[in-house]
This record gives sequence, C-alpha cells and structure tokens, in this order.
Amino acid sequence: MTKKEKATYIIAELERLYPETPVPLHHSDAFTLLIAVLLSAQCTDERVNKITPLLFAKANTPQDMVKLSIEEIKSIVRPCGLSPMKSKAIFHLSEILLAEHNGKVPQSFEALEKLPGVGHKTASVVMAQAFGFPAFPVDTHIHRLLTRWGISSGKNVKKTEEAAKRLFPKEHWNKLHLQIIFYGREYSPARSPKKEIDYITMRVGTAKALKELK
Repeated sequence: MTKKEKATYIIAELERLYPETPVPLHHSDAFTLLIAVLLSAQCTDERVNKITPLLFAKANTPQDMVKLSIEEIKSIVRPCGLSPMKSKAIFHLSEILLAEHNGKVPQSFEALEKLPGVGHKTASVVMAQAFGFPAFPVDTHIHRLLTRWGISSGKNVKKTEEAAKRLFPKEHWNKLHLQIIFYGREYSPARSPKKEIDYITMRVGTAKALKELK
C-alpha cells in the first residue's frame, strides 16, 4: 500500500469512527483556548479541564489575568505541572496581548509564536480550532501514530507535520488531527497496542509496528 493509499484509508476510517470532533480542551473563546493549550503541555486534557474553570472564574480575559499575581496563577495551575514556567507565560502573554494586540489573540502563526510559552504546536491548535485556519498540530500521539502507520519517518515532529501536510488534503487537516488523537487514545495506546482493536495499524502499519502489536 502506497502512502497515498494509506492516507485515503486513514481518512475514511477515522471519519467513520469520529464524524464529530469536539475540541477536547474546554474553552469559550480564543484566549481561553490559548491558555488551556499552554497548560496542556506535559499534562492530560482531563486535568487541564479540571483546572481551567478555577482559573477562568478569576480571570478569563487578558485584562483580568494581569490583575492576578504570577503567584496567584501559579497556585491555581500547579496541578498541571511546570507551574512556575506556565504561570509566568500566562501573565506575560496577557500583558503582551494588551500592549500589542488590543487585548485580542492574534490570528497569525508569527505573532502567536512570539508570545511567551507558545510554540508552533500551540499556535497551530489555536489557529485551527479558534480561527479555522488550516493547520496540522502534531503532538506526541499524532507523531507516534503517523510513525506507526508509515506516514512519517518518525525523525521528529517537524518532519511528521511536513509529511502529514503533504499526504493529507488541506480540507481534512483541522478535523483529522483530532481524529488521530481520539483513535490513539481509544485503540492504539503507546504501550501494548492490541491487534484485535488496533485495526488501522493492522492494515497500514510498518513492519516494526506490527511486531509491537500484542
């Protein structure tokens, strides 16, 4: 099966399994999504969704966020891990949004990636899910699965993103990256994937991936 054939099969199967793709991180606008994605680094979406209501009850806009101290933010987001770095990033990016963007989340990769704590993956999620801009955010789940399925060489997330954008039609990017995450969590975990449920890997997986199936 060629990579193009694999891509066509993957799209069809994931669309069958996940016709609807709700954004896993709870948010009400671009700013709250940006903060939620920033907090999700090395933290589960489930935990982030427990913490953000506490934070957003105190501050759900840049204007209100800068009224909190970094220590106040840190005390709330501590369960998400990396709280010293994340709390500083949240406070300072809120300052920048007010000073340089009229309190609005900018709608460009360049401006987003200049904000503290915002890398390319976070910017891609915001551009795709808040603004509908075609993007293909690659997290560890997507990197692992696209490598497992032979779509990516697996060298790094940058190469995986390039391979995904090259093989999958642009109109599928925003939905597909969520579908892949959902599939990975439900059918193809990092540890001990099982052949009786991980049927996409059984169909398109690399030789190495097939050996890993239990």
